[in-house]
Amino acid sequence: MLKFVFWALLAANAALLAYGQGVLGQPGGGEREPARLKNQLAPERLTQLTAVEAKRALDAVEAEEAAEPQAAATEAPAAPTAPVAVAPDLVACVQAGPFSAADARRFESRIANLDLAARQTRVEVPFQEVSSRLVYLPPNGGREGAQRRAAELKERGVENFYIMQGDSPLRWAISLGVFKTDSAAQKLVTQLQRQGVRGVQVLPRGPQVQRAAYQYRAIEPGVRTRLAGIADGYPNAGLRSCE
Repeated sequence: MLKFVFWALLAANAALLAYGQGVLGQPGGGEREPARLKNQLAPERLTQLTAVEAKRALDAVEAEEAAEPQAAATEAPAAPTAPVAVAPDLVACVQAGPFSAADARRFESRIANLDLAARQTRVEVPFQEVSSRLVYLPPNGGREGAQRRAAELKERGVENFYIMQGDSPLRWAISLGVFKTDSAAQKLVTQLQRQGVRGVQVLPRGPQVQRAAYQYRAIEPGVRTRLAGIADGYPNAGLRSCE
């Protein structure tokens, strides 16, 4: 806008100078310069500039316009948007699982009518696939302790055992049997307790794998209750809180 005003004034001055010098034709009716100035609209607002004054005025206009973007850039940045908090009447995060591949498909089918797709995230979590159960007495007292307990087992009529060695946390533990099912392992534990053997434990063993689990965020308490009722129908897949 300042450039427009400047150039308009400069053009007006140039036109006035040209007219006065006769470039635009000779003044008619013997009219003199004072008379022509009286016929101008607001002649007091017109100022004739020299070339040096015109250049200074143009430089001042350009400097002012260049300063405008810099002033805008130094304005204070907008305040960061505050994180959206979960409403107090909603459950922040719950997780169901882990599920086997077949159980995951069945679980997804059963919860389809809850319309939770927008709030559901599928994740992979570590899971131990139990292929056997070890019935054993934990290490106690190193090699001497294992030998002492082996002697006690023989005194109570227990003959089927061996002292575990090798480089593992179970070094100098006493193995009492390995079973495929938990019920068979617990049956031996009960039998040994009747024989007076104390401290017997069952250790599930098997490879570590990845299984599917499902997380749900910002859900209603009623929906959480329904999810829990469905998840409890699958082994090791009960609902729990998550971050």
